[in-house]
Amino acid sequence: MTEGIGKILKQFEYVIIICLMLMMMIVLVLSTFELGRILYADIFNPPNYLLDIIDLLDLFGFFMLILIGLELLETIRAYLNEHEVHVEIVLEVALIAVARKIVIIDVKDYSADKLLAIAAIVISLSGAYYLEKRVRSWRKSGPSSTGPFENLRPNNS
Repeated sequence: MTEGIGKILKQFEYVIIICLMLMMMIVLVLSTFELGRILYADIFNPPNYLLDIIDLLDLFGFFMLILIGLELLETIRAYLNEHEVHVEIVLEVALIAVARKIVIIDVKDYSADKLLAIAAIVISLSGAYYLEKRVRSWRKSGPSSTGPFENLRPNNS
């Protein structure tokens, strides 16, 4: 009985993941076309071939949004293939999302403490990404008696 329910849940999960991937691909294609339309309109509206800073920031934000979508698609694909969420990919998505926020942010609209909070998030995510990459490369090379951070300790010789 429980084996049958487990099988049904796995099939249900598979169908949901495939649906999510298809919807994400549709959103990415439509977003890319929309970005192209906006870029075309911005370039060919007078004054031709000149973009003001607001248009550039909007375009960069849109580019970053599409990159976030691609990374989310990669996360879903990795989950489908390996049935686990890769922390490294999730951290990449978070870093891209924060980078997008930084690109489109108007510093005048934020207080110093909010800007410091954003900086703390960037530092935290960067540190977590670095540690994840370091541990992952250590695992691939085959764990020896020394850990992934052994060569970071000061040499006491």
